[in-house]
Amino acid sequence: MTDRRTLLKGLAAAMLLPARGWAAAGAPVWVAAARNPDGRHALHGIAADGGLTFAVPLPGRGHAAALHPERAEAVAFARRPGTFGVVLDCRTGAAIRSLTPPEGRQFNGHGAFSPDGALLYTSEVAAEGSAGRVGIWDTRHYARVGEWDTGGIGPHDLRVRPDGTLVVANGGIATDPQDRTPLNLGTMRPNLATLDGGGTILTRQELPGALWANSIRHLALLEDGVAFAMQWQGDAAEPVPLLGIAHGEDMATCGVPEQDAFAMQGYAGSIAAADDAIVVTSPRGGVAMIHGRDGAHRVTLRRADVCGAAAGVDAPFTLTDGAGAIWAADTGGLRLMARHELAWDNHLIAVG
Repeated sequence: MTDRRTLLKGLAAAMLLPARGWAAAGAPVWVAAARNPDGRHALHGIAADGGLTFAVPLPGRGHAAALHPERAEAVAFARRPGTFGVVLDCRTGAAIRSLTPPEGRQFNGHGAFSPDGALLYTSEVAAEGSAGRVGIWDTRHYARVGEWDTGGIGPHDLRVRPDGTLVVANGGIATDPQDRTPLNLGTMRPNLATLDGGGTILTRQELPGALWANSIRHLALLEDGVAFAMQWQGDAAEPVPLLGIAHGEDMATCGVPEQDAFAMQGYAGSIAAADDAIVVTSPRGGVAMIHGRDGAHRVTLRRADVCGAAAGVDAPFTLTDGAGAIWAADTGGLRLMARHELAWDNHLIAVG
């Protein structure tokens, strides 16, 4: 049996060891990009109580970031369509490497690491025509080693499952490579695609015909499926569902009371899953909706410019808004965790 003295010696020895991985960057629970009061942009680590653990400068406005599963490295992506992806050492604040997509490709705001951290996958489009691509990068030196077809047009979010399969949100919108003007709203066909670890498309699921104008944008992995958030490109007078859930070959959208559907203003900005619930946010509408894992609507919470969403610590969810606030959220409401002199950008990413 370990006595108290032996235990204390062990703790003291552990304190002398250099911190490794994300512990060396202050052990953040979440990471998010934000605009500082002076107009400059940075990627921030956020502790469980809402305090900031690090701030690493960005070359421009960030959108989302991919977090290495072992090293305290983040790859921050420009707001789409963008040409920068920057690899950051979150311990030192140094930019390790800048990633530039090949000629004719554009980053589309998101990326994810393989489960072992050996590869980085980036969401990309072919500049002409917006055909979807997954860029593949070897993380030893962040060298480009290939790309895969996503099976759709205009991919945005992508996620990697523990078994190495990828889920891609093909938004279906072809855009002008210069100014993002939509070019095919009358013929768009969004889909949810699953690729294996070699790039083969395993499944490709489309929304029902009446929802062809609902662009699939953001993803939250479930144990047995995926939840997805959408942005409506059709008639603003139609209160369409903006949350969908796919299990295997089954795909369904999740309706809400009409007044709540209109509150979203046809725009879901982010999504997260935790415990037995899913949250979808709308910065345009200033609302966050919590649903059960079965898609049933539970509550609509209201907060101006709320967007970032991730699983929480003391509450099912943590949310961020454009006024610098960080909120704990559950069906009982919002609780302020912290407020900073920042304007949080779109997404809140959980570490680990």
